[in-house]
Amino acid sequence: MSELSLAAAQTILATALEQCRAGNFKPMAVVVLDARGAVKAAASEDGTSLKRFEIAHGKAYGALSLGMGSRSIFKRAKEQAFFVGAVSHVVGGALVPVPGGVLIRDGQGALVGAVGISGDTSENDEAAALAGIAAAGLAGDPGAD
Repeated sequence: MSELSLAAAQTILATALEQCRAGNFKPMAVVVLDARGAVKAAASEDGTSLKRFEIAHGKAYGALSLGMGSRSIFKRAKEQAFFVGAVSHVVGGALVPVPGGVLIRDGQGALVGAVGISGDTSENDEAAALAGIAAAGLAGDPGAD
């Protein structure tokens, strides 16, 4: 199994933030986790609200916990609220079921990590995550509608 390198995580982080600035998004927090859920890279821009890091982390950690991008978790929360609530409890509340948590896969499709972004609309958060992952030469899996 391949690992998410620090260099790749830093590329994801930097490119995602560049995308946010180019799009004139609100101040953002970005968290890149490796496949075991450890923080590989993270940053919060000046002006982010107090808990943006935790929200970004919850998007990425939730995606890893359930093995699906947070867009799929969002859909599941609407259809199976009790299940998502129970999973949130199991993972200590570190699950944010809205788009912006994207799984990171290598060229063979193996899961190597996840990125979570928070600060603007969920769609913009997700787009920035996907741009960062692509810049690192990896594949993003945001989940299905």
